[in-house]
Amino acid sequence: SVDFVMSKINLWVGTRKDSPQAPVEYEIPREVVSEAIVNAIAHRDYTSNGSVQVMLFADRLEIWNPGTLPPSLTIEKLRKPHGSVPHNPLIAESLYLTKYIEKMGTGIRDIISRCKASGLPEPEFFLLDGFVTIIRRKALIEKNKDEVTGQVTGQVTGQVTGQVTGQVSDEISRLLSIINGEMTRQELQEKLLLKSRANFEERYLKPALKNMLIEYTIPDKPNSRMQKYRITANGSQIVKKRKRDIIDETN
Repeated sequence: SVDFVMSKINLWVGTRKDSPQAPVEYEIPREVVSEAIVNAIAHRDYTSNGSVQVMLFADRLEIWNPGTLPPSLTIEKLRKPHGSVPHNPLIAESLYLTKYIEKMGTGIRDIISRCKASGLPEPEFFLLDGFVTIIRRKALIEKNKDEVTGQVTGQVTGQVTGQVTGQVSDEISRLLSIINGEMTRQELQEKLLLKSRANFEERYLKPALKNMLIEYTIPDKPNSRMQKYRITANGSQIVKKRKRDIIDETN
């Protein structure tokens, strides 16, 4: 998996001014890619029928694993020194002994520090229907930061109770991926691990409503305390399209 990612991303070759051998630099350090994939394998839920997914897009690398954090850890705690609480201790121990893991309990912090040292944005971590790691690619960041605003796989064209076209932002894509049946605003916000209600409404909820990707369950009373939200046919089509694209990427 690491070799697959490294073969697809950009490589820069420097000059020989300081040594006979020209230095090379990948837009994402190999150590970051390896650490993220090893972390997914060590901590995934092996009782799940899901699998670890390594997906390379034009603007980012995404690694999903069907697992969650132990009760003693949170996303924020992962960014700080913490003890090792492997979901699969025998697998983690084997990876450590074979030097795929350098030191127990430091994987996430190593990924963060190495990305920063390479001039990449801090990686993003989410708990959706599994644990998600997102690493932004340097090539498009340096080319034009303003160009990378949409979901690469969010392009949907076709008839779905109407025409659905255009790019879907990362925020809307995340929102659509976690909706299950009818959910309240608070349930959606908590599922996305967002603390700010204003941020959630402005960047996630309102754009999704405006684009008719989700809808009110009580449309004539949008401010009702009983209000809930559900995905529309248009939104479901985008989710299905994204899943198909993920399968195509992995194949």
